[in-house]
Amino acid sequence: MIRAMIRRLLQVISALVLLSIALVVIFRWVPPPGTALMVEQTVDAWLEGRQPQLQRHWRPWAELPDSLKVAVIAAEDQKFAEHWGFDFDAIQDALAHNQRGSSLRGASTLSQQVAKNVFLWSGRNWVRKGLEAWFTALIEVFWPKQRILEVYLNSVEWGKGVFGAEAAARHHFGIGARQLSARQASLLAATLPNPLRWSAGQPTRYIEQRARWIRQQSWQLGGSDYLQRL
Repeated sequence: MIRAMIRRLLQVISALVLLSIALVVIFRWVPPPGTALMVEQTVDAWLEGRQPQLQRHWRPWAELPDSLKVAVIAAEDQKFAEHWGFDFDAIQDALAHNQRGSSLRGASTLSQQVAKNVFLWSGRNWVRKGLEAWFTALIEVFWPKQRILEVYLNSVEWGKGVFGAEAAARHHFGIGARQLSARQASLLAATLPNPLRWSAGQPTRYIEQRARWIRQQSWQLGGSDYLQRL
């Protein structure tokens, strides 16, 4: 009986592992239809008797402005081109910072954020962190860096129910993603630590200052030339 249960458990685990690998391989070429957070918001709306209000319009790599690509890297993950999904120096710095004070600092790379945005539910626990590491490793193996950034820019939330660069550009500035200026791109990147609290279209003084810092960092990284390293 016990051996049979163990054998069945191993079969289930093997099937889940193969399914996760298959999904990652498929999404290497096929745009993910949505994110786990979009599913959560849809279910919440249905349970409350509302129609879900989600905005998302997929845009391929060539239709996303270089200024936004570099701004997001400058704001969120300046070692994106070098690491293999995990920035261990940033993790150590974040742990030290969190031990010293009451404020919490994250250390997730863009690859980790794609893993949890596309494949996982929201929340914090060890099971989810383990799955995040697994999916991060998978996308780093099967996806090139450009694909990781492309999926990120089409999946990240930039306001309640506003997912991806195209929807964000329309929502905050009334234009398409292709028409974003360098300033507008930096404002979008500046809100990413908390896009539900801050608005790129109505930036506070702090967001304006952070956007200026992001533009400076983008220039120091090399601007569009940085993308040739991906």
